[in-house]
Amino acid sequence: MVPFSPVRPAMLQPGELVRLVAPSGWVRPDRAAAAIQALTSWGLRAQAAKSALSRHFYLAGTDEERLDDVNDAFRDPEVRAVLCLRGGYGAQRIIDDIDLDAVRNDPKLFMGYSDITALHIALWCETRLSTVHGPVAAYLSDADSSTKGSVHRALMTGDPVVMTADEKESTFDVRVAGRAEGILLGGNLTMLATMAGGRHKPDLGGAILVIEATNEEPYRVDRSLVQLKRAGWLDGIAGVAVGQFTNCVDDGPTPTVEQVLSEQLGSFGVPVLGGLPIGHGDQQTTVGLGVPAVLDADSGTLVAQPVGRPADQQASG
Repeated sequence: MVPFSPVRPAMLQPGELVRLVAPSGWVRPDRAAAAIQALTSWGLRAQAAKSALSRHFYLAGTDEERLDDVNDAFRDPEVRAVLCLRGGYGAQRIIDDIDLDAVRNDPKLFMGYSDITALHIALWCETRLSTVHGPVAAYLSDADSSTKGSVHRALMTGDPVVMTADEKESTFDVRVAGRAEGILLGGNLTMLATMAGGRHKPDLGGAILVIEATNEEPYRVDRSLVQLKRAGWLDGIAGVAVGQFTNCVDDGPTPTVEQVLSEQLGSFGVPVLGGLPIGHGDQQTTVGLGVPAVLDADSGTLVAQPVGRPADQQASG
């Protein structure tokens, strides 16, 4: 039996080692170098995994190379955080062979988003590891100060994340009144729908679902939500936190993605809060997955507890 209580890895301390892996799409060498520079500026040590700069078709190396890099990072006791260099595509090809015993025996901070949602879900289902939904490391050096500060807080300070719906976000008007408390789970909507029917199905009963997407037309957003609903993933959810839906437009006059989200999410009978800076936008807030959270659609806020714990505390709870 996998324990329900989330497993919280220790926060990073100055001087600790971060391993940069590429479980999905291929990475340019200059992007990896920039990521290392950004992390070392925080007093951390950072290194790219052995095959992180490999390329096989649209992937960062073969399945075996990418899997070995991820497993080596989870197995290495010196590594205290595993950060994904980019999303793209490919994580689903390796998730069934992740060394779960290594994850359980030595929980580490794990961060990424987009295609990395597959790994977030698999790690939660198999080990209850709380993970970090945040920018991929390859573009950390180019991020604005707010985004960088959000990543730094999530990895090194352990402060709760407090987000307020931003009227500049396209999904700001996607809202259903109410307040919900629960474990925050989810990620990229397209990736979640792609996983439905696979071996990893998270129990979202009583959870707050967070979703975001990019480059999806409204009908595809609709299709993803219907797929999750028909697969039973959304049974009993407590609320929905709606992040950024960037470049999700259609050539036709209607419906907009906001209309699709409002119609679909409004049918669940739970609080819904849009306009949150989570996803593929220019400004991204880093937030934990598998952590307790409170969503208040009336005040327009989402408050999530930190992923990291002080190093002298136990990993669970």
